[in-house]
Amino acid sequence: MEMHQVRYFLAVAQLLNFTRAAEECNVTQPSLTRAIKQLEAELGGDLFRRERPAAQLTELGQRMHPLLKQCYDAAVGARSLASSFKSGEIGALRIALTHSIDLSLLIPHLNQIRRQFNRLEFRFLRGTSREVGEFLKKGEAELGIAAEIDEAWERLDVWPLFTETFELVVGDGHRLAGRSSVELEDLRSEQLLSRTFCEHSGRISASLREHGIDIEHGHEVSNERDLMELVDADMGIAMVPHTSPVPERLTRAAVTGLDARRTVSLYGVAGRQRTAVGNAVMRMLRGADWRELAG
Repeated sequence: MEMHQVRYFLAVAQLLNFTRAAEECNVTQPSLTRAIKQLEAELGGDLFRRERPAAQLTELGQRMHPLLKQCYDAAVGARSLASSFKSGEIGALRIALTHSIDLSLLIPHLNQIRRQFNRLEFRFLRGTSREVGEFLKKGEAELGIAAEIDEAWERLDVWPLFTETFELVVGDGHRLAGRSSVELEDLRSEQLLSRTFCEHSGRISASLREHGIDIEHGHEVSNERDLMELVDADMGIAMVPHTSPVPERLTRAAVTGLDARRTVSLYGVAGRQRTAVGNAVMRMLRGADWRELAG
């Protein structure tokens, strides 16, 4: 089945006249008639009753009309979209983030990129560090952002963006609330909430364990929202990165004596051609001043 056959069919179905349809499609009537006969042969039956003064759709033609129109509209839409991408009118970016990276880090930069395109389409993918690596490897994402990717792939490009510390977060009614810093000793009697979705969860737990902090009887939490809800309900305390959004009613505090840091990096695939949007975002993120944001 060829698209010109479908176009001729739709023209006849609309005008119910082969001669006028040929004029509309800017072809000779024999060419149009021949194309429709070929289409009928492929579909196994007549699509029109050749009557005078007007042609009429057969039962098969009536059933095929919405399907062929949908097919033709999709093809026209695909060509238009491809043309817009080629001319730079539309940009698209698929970017993968680990669960521990807050999207608000990117919003100011993505808003700047939007001004460079008439239309910009983003697709955000979430996953573990290993899954983000797989998104990049399979081409499902053009760029990735993570504190660490669990993937030893030689084609993985890495550009560190910033390094940040982990801080303690407690509820406003907690005994440690309102303090700008706490000692490790202050944590010994507390129930800790473990951010299992964070790439550095294991390291934070190991570091606390080394300082004699009981982490075996804490709660495991699989997303940031639930973590903050539990902290707010005084169900425990948590260690979170400096850039993690924390509700105003909760309190942050540095933990003296605990060297807990993570480096957030931008990832790409070496040697793979990037889109105009991908290149623009990569340059903007690498050139940004992250110092104030990362504390």
